[in-house]
Amino acid sequence: MTAYRFATRLNSFASRPQAEWPDLVGKPSMLQMAARAAKVAELTDLDLNFPDHVGEKPTEMARKLSDIGLSINGFAMRYYSNPAFKLGAFTNPDPSVRREAIDLTKAGIDAAREAGASLMTLWLGQDGFDYAFQADYATVWQHEIDSIREVAAHDPGCQISLEYKPNEPRSYSLMPDAATTLLAIREIGLPNLGVTLDFAHVLYADEQPAFAAALVARHSKLLGVHLNDGYAKRDDGLMVGAVHTLQTIELLRQIRRDGYAGAIYFDTFPDMTGLDPVHECEVNIATVKRMLRVVDRLDGDNRMSAAVDRQDAIASQAIIQEAMLGPDN
Repeated sequence: MTAYRFATRLNSFASRPQAEWPDLVGKPSMLQMAARAAKVAELTDLDLNFPDHVGEKPTEMARKLSDIGLSINGFAMRYYSNPAFKLGAFTNPDPSVRREAIDLTKAGIDAAREAGASLMTLWLGQDGFDYAFQADYATVWQHEIDSIREVAAHDPGCQISLEYKPNEPRSYSLMPDAATTLLAIREIGLPNLGVTLDFAHVLYADEQPAFAAALVARHSKLLGVHLNDGYAKRDDGLMVGAVHTLQTIELLRQIRRDGYAGAIYFDTFPDMTGLDPVHECEVNIATVKRMLRVVDRLDGDNRMSAAVDRQDAIASQAIIQEAMLGPDN
């Protein structure tokens, strides 16, 4: 079985704060949440939001995380520091706001590199539109392309991964699906660009996750995998395999076949309903490990590859159900 590193959403560990910090006033700090995450068996990495989680020298922050047994998988940009970003960061009509967003992203890349990481994830949910006749589409697309190109060229040794999402907070995102994101990457033409697939985002983009992964591997490279689940209507952030078990297993099989070597990151929301974040993360890890054992069984069974070659849905469903649930006797 492939040994993946496991990373998680740090803000999940603010869930049920009274259980962990009964005397806490206000919100837990980054290091408090990290120390709680370090209790998760087999968790290896964290992803940190920039600038939210980076309140000190990146090298010192990385050392403190290392001291509790965690590495930094990468940074993820957040564009909340200026209220004007609500109308767009890279696509804002004000060139000074666009410049602020670009410079903030470059600062985030620099901080990630200082912390020893080489991955920056860009989720550009604020870059889009809400109304007909609100934006000139050619203009906002050009702003997006030019800005991504500039930040990707800032440090060619840092991988820049585009995480697409159909909408939220904008009604329509400029990067809503795999095809549009790959088109942007092709237009930009820099080798350190790639894609992060978030399972729930892919679902409500009306995509099949393994197919999206196959397209990314064919036309670019997969730099991040965010596992969670949902009902394909919004970004539910449910636990791995809670709804789309077969699709998750198929995605894991696809990314392994394509040689994905990055971390499996859990972008789930235990904090939304007050779940125990340590136990929730441990169950997610255990679920993925079980799913990978199913993938091993499928890859060791010539019947599955033969059924897929024939596009024989009945045979493939019988084989996957047997691999998951055991024989019927």
